[in-house]
Amino acid sequence: MQPNIPVSNHKRIVIIGAGFAGLNIAEGLSDKNLQVVLIDKNNYHQFPPLFYQVATAGLEPSSISFPLRKVFQRITNVHIRIATVQNINTPANEIITDIGIIKYDFLVIATGTDTNFFGNKDIEKHAIPMKSVSEALFLRNKILTNFENALSCSNEEERQGLLNIVVAGGGPTGVEISGTLADMKRTVLPKDFPELNFSEMNIYLMEGSPKVLGSMSEQSATKGKEYLEKLGVKVRLNTRVKDYDGQYVTLDNDEKIRTNTLVWASGVKGNVLEGINPSVIIKGRFKVDNYNKIDGYSNIYAVGDVAAMSAEKFPNGHPQLAQVALQQGKLLAKNIQALINGKELKPFKYKDLGSMATIGRNLAVVDLPFIKFQGFFAWLTWMFVHLFSILGVKNKLFTFLNWVWNYFTYDQYLRLIIKPKNPPTSNQ
Repeated sequence: MQPNIPVSNHKRIVIIGAGFAGLNIAEGLSDKNLQVVLIDKNNYHQFPPLFYQVATAGLEPSSISFPLRKVFQRITNVHIRIATVQNINTPANEIITDIGIIKYDFLVIATGTDTNFFGNKDIEKHAIPMKSVSEALFLRNKILTNFENALSCSNEEERQGLLNIVVAGGGPTGVEISGTLADMKRTVLPKDFPELNFSEMNIYLMEGSPKVLGSMSEQSATKGKEYLEKLGVKVRLNTRVKDYDGQYVTLDNDEKIRTNTLVWASGVKGNVLEGINPSVIIKGRFKVDNYNKIDGYSNIYAVGDVAAMSAEKFPNGHPQLAQVALQQGKLLAKNIQALINGKELKPFKYKDLGSMATIGRNLAVVDLPFIKFQGFFAWLTWMFVHLFSILGVKNKLFTFLNWVWNYFTYDQYLRLIIKPKNPPTSNQ
């Protein structure tokens, strides 16, 4: 296979990763006299903040995914290639992929993060992460299949394992999926499975630190825990998941919990690529200067979650949030153009726009730079911000309609178990 990228007299900028940062860089350079090559292993952009809604049957995967070629339909200087990057040959200014070698004048690494299992192979084997649409869909299938199996299960302990769900990690992802599952337990599941006793179902949230939503204010963290417990979630603070064998979660105090479902939302690590000097990789992130240029390289940049830029407020790197990736991506696009045109570059300064998390129906917490609030108005604010952050008018409309339907009917209608068919075996 060959990448077959057209030969051009313009400078070529290769961007690895079509997340928030990569997409914004490609869009920022799409009308310039440059050749842009956007590489991703998927042919679509995903919206990670709403993965948990796919996992809990609130949204269909297509509502939070947008085809990359649709974004750049009328733009001739952006070339999309679906590929997996295997290595970077920095002396030759080229990347090696599974479709061939691609040359670059400037390289931007925007590969984001993946789930961090902290070296625990058992947890990695049996737990379910949520770092992609496909993983969220797998979790949805797993949960719904467990309920179906519980109907025909006569062994009490085995049925308990099918009903119980443990969520590891009390950040926004863990809090949001725990709260949504608790809402489903109260309003939706008893209607779908009247033969099951959902008072036997337990939803556990394990957090290793003294509070949930550790990156948010004390006020929001306290309210978040209060809302979760109000919904019936069993919140365990200062408690870590030590091991999981597919049937029993073992905690750091050696307590065991019977469950067939462990949702792992306990940490992330940067998707670093081979070929970059290991000395500039700090805790899974590339050390960059204030212009997102990787230390020791003149034409290679890292942005978003995979970049470690030291700042006065963030000496160990900015938080791995969508807003950081968006802001760095937009500025880097401008700086690359300025560099080519011999103009002055602007250093990156993060503007904290706040953070928020939804816990359940009418329940959310919002921290803005000038105000902090919780409850119903915070929930509406969360919905508004996320709705308008999704790419595509159709996706916004479908998401809004799903939310309205779910709100007034107390019902998510996407409770479908969709599994891939095994490929046919060859007789040869």
